[in-house]
Amino acid sequence: MTVRTAWVAALLAAPLCSIVLLGRQDAPTYQERDFLSRVRRLTVDGKRAGEGYWSPDGSRLVFQSEREPGNPFYQIYVLDLASGETTRISNGLGKTTCAFFRPGTDEIEFASTHADPKSKQYQDEELAFRASGKERRYAWDYDPEMDIYRYNQKSGAMTRLTTAKGYDAEGSYSPDGQSIVFSSMRSGYDHALSDKEKAALAENPSNFADIYIMKADGTGQKRLTDVFGYDGGPFFTQDGKKIVWRRFDEQGLIADVWTMNPDGSGQTQLTTFGSMSWAPYMHPSGEYILFASNKLGFENFELFMVDAAGTKEPVRVTYTPGFDSLPVPSPDGKTLAWTSTRAGGSGGQIFLAQWNHAKAMEAIKNAPPRKPAKS
Repeated sequence: MTVRTAWVAALLAAPLCSIVLLGRQDAPTYQERDFLSRVRRLTVDGKRAGEGYWSPDGSRLVFQSEREPGNPFYQIYVLDLASGETTRISNGLGKTTCAFFRPGTDEIEFASTHADPKSKQYQDEELAFRASGKERRYAWDYDPEMDIYRYNQKSGAMTRLTTAKGYDAEGSYSPDGQSIVFSSMRSGYDHALSDKEKAALAENPSNFADIYIMKADGTGQKRLTDVFGYDGGPFFTQDGKKIVWRRFDEQGLIADVWTMNPDGSGQTQLTTFGSMSWAPYMHPSGEYILFASNKLGFENFELFMVDAAGTKEPVRVTYTPGFDSLPVPSPDGKTLAWTSTRAGGSGGQIFLAQWNHAKAMEAIKNAPPRKPAKS
């Protein structure tokens, strides 16, 4: 919510039925069907599923789902889009999240807590809680035992890439497959904390999250951001020249889309949307970034897009009641995968639709200039 943040609660809300491009009333009006057609639900099993990421050739998706008997937490699966065959690649123990195909190889990275000796205990406790009939609002817990692993699809071998204390997850590969960019909360555990830091860690550990980069074999781990607040959900752009991610404020209520160079320089804020804007992913054209935001209501997440330079106001994409987030375009840019509750219920599932790039470019062109950030 995971799916890469604590706010993927997949909550229902009633969005406005029609809205013009935000920022001016004389701009052309767009609707969901202008951008998305042949919308269909891809996953059906389990309580929830999400974060579907494409293989480089567009033939498969790797995703996470709660569907294993005896384990109430996410595990990682690969879906062959031609055959419909789904295969679990995680070992079935503990919590997992954030998988991504490594280009040019048979490898997939994902994050997991299966090395934690208490994993089975936590599973049993969660199952007992659910069996009691009690309910709690869905939240991602930033497990400090979460680490990043590499899985080889041919051999079945699994290699641990991170070992630092603290949540290491939300990883993705560079287009050449040589680097992994990820989010880590290790700065909350790697030194003696002051009383203020201890209180902050207990209240909200995600404020210690920063973006890191490492080589594909786990070596050369380097911190790229150093701002108090949740930096996470990083992805390389398709040319490998930029990293796009989202940065939350200390209160965890406002987030915006940012880009930077792979060495951490040139950090640039692309949105000033005054809301929780997250899960950014660049379209393969390099022209615009798709993301999710609750601009229209705290519990109403919709898909939006913004030009790659961040010079325009974001354009709304989805108009269907329910939670819509985690948009990921296919490698050829013609299909969109995203997580939604539009089928009903509180647990999200993965949906696919044909994407109208030409209409998206038209809408981006017609969008008004970005409003300056409020001081």
